[in-house]
Amino acid sequence: MTHAPHAVALRPVLPLPAALVAGAAAGVLMDLAFPSVAAWPAAFLAVALLLAALQGRRLGGALLVSCAYSFVFYLLLVSWTSRYLGPVPWLALTVVEGTLTAVALLPIALALRWVPRAWPRARPVLLPLTVGALWALQELFLGNWPYGGFPWARIGLTQAQSPLAPVSSWLGVTGLGFLMVVATAAVFEVARAGRRARPSHVILPVVTISVLLFTPLFPTHAAGSMRIAAVQGNGTTAYFDEREPYGVIQAQTEATEPLLGEEVDLVVWPEGGVDYDPFQDPGTARRLTRVVARLDAPLLANTATERAQGIFNTSFLWPEDEPPDQRHDKRHPVPFGEYVPDRPFFEALAPDMIGLLQREYTPGANPPTVRVGDVVVGLAICFDVIYDEVIREGVQAGAGVLVFQTNNADFRGTDENLQQLAIARMRAIETGRSVVNISTVGTSQMIAADGSTLSALDAGEAGALLENLELRSGLTAGVVLGPWIQLALVATGALLLFAAGARVRRRE
Repeated sequence: MTHAPHAVALRPVLPLPAALVAGAAAGVLMDLAFPSVAAWPAAFLAVALLLAALQGRRLGGALLVSCAYSFVFYLLLVSWTSRYLGPVPWLALTVVEGTLTAVALLPIALALRWVPRAWPRARPVLLPLTVGALWALQELFLGNWPYGGFPWARIGLTQAQSPLAPVSSWLGVTGLGFLMVVATAAVFEVARAGRRARPSHVILPVVTISVLLFTPLFPTHAAGSMRIAAVQGNGTTAYFDEREPYGVIQAQTEATEPLLGEEVDLVVWPEGGVDYDPFQDPGTARRLTRVVARLDAPLLANTATERAQGIFNTSFLWPEDEPPDQRHDKRHPVPFGEYVPDRPFFEALAPDMIGLLQREYTPGANPPTVRVGDVVVGLAICFDVIYDEVIREGVQAGAGVLVFQTNNADFRGTDENLQQLAIARMRAIETGRSVVNISTVGTSQMIAADGSTLSALDAGEAGALLENLELRSGLTAGVVLGPWIQLALVATGALLLFAAGARVRRRE
């Protein structure tokens, strides 16, 4: 009597050729859940299809299925990396992230084999919880390694425009993703059981789906407003653009002119909106001073700066009547974009391509905030928006509004700017803060604390946004508990998998 559940658990749902097709189809569906399509329900279908393909597989077959999923997914998701540099960086990123994802999914395949055999009666509850926790574990692994990680593809980020997004304000993006996978795996278990399913089997899917659908935004408190302008100059800011001296700052200045005469508390320019370092180039400093004098408002701008410690991607506040002394340096320079890790090794592999990257940015260590009067403004520069600790540090330092400055010019005409914009929207919901997401070339938006769009500039359009943005105070549970939830999921997934494996070995 005790062997029937074991036999069912070991039997693959699909033969290997069909499982490989299903894995690849899951990769396509997961990509469709991200912008530009942003078909958020497709994320659930992708997980369900992947679980079906992994069910009952031994490690060799599971690795093949996971590779089919992850390689197709990343090949589609990050195709924007080929916009200017061709297929080599696109394929390299796909191979690295796809391989790491495939390996990191193997514990889920083991859980699908071991948990039903270890605890057959508790399978409908313990298996979905274990799979969800192990999914969070693989996302955190990819988000931290190698070279600082690439947490761009977390499943929770697919929900920026869905009714499930408020869950992130309670549990963080990782917690939201955990519940999504648990709900999918729980429904999968009920469907697998079919007529043998008991009423108790539906408790977990009903509870998780209800939490996903009906959780409200975590309450934060109104703390006044700030009139912020954001300027998209649409200048020549791509890596291979032909640039005139001071051409970028001139484009930004011209796009700022419609704001003259408006009452403004802060003007924001995007990452790379200034050609030269104003702390070393007097011409740039004079131009910035003229801009703030005409606007009668401080300017938050960005450029590359050089100091004794190295070269930095720096956002700085240029005030009206005092020396500029507030700056934030990007925490996570992009590997192979802003610096080359292990340069001798990679230069030997691709000397011409690596040779293009002469500037080596240094990671910043100063706080991701500036203060404008009594208001703390939280910052994230370009891809730093994907790192939880940068956003959390700004909000915990008292930021009442968040500003994300980016330069998407190297990815014109691709999905990259829309994927990054969706992340910015999730950050607004997760933190309960209004967000200014300003790009050199678009798409730029002002986003309310509930994730709704207040105003926008399309890609390739020069212009300025101006909004009275609500300031908020108080920390959401997603900000406070997010790191602890991540730690708990990592520990829970690992412990449940280890316990299941040990129990199965003892029984056999």
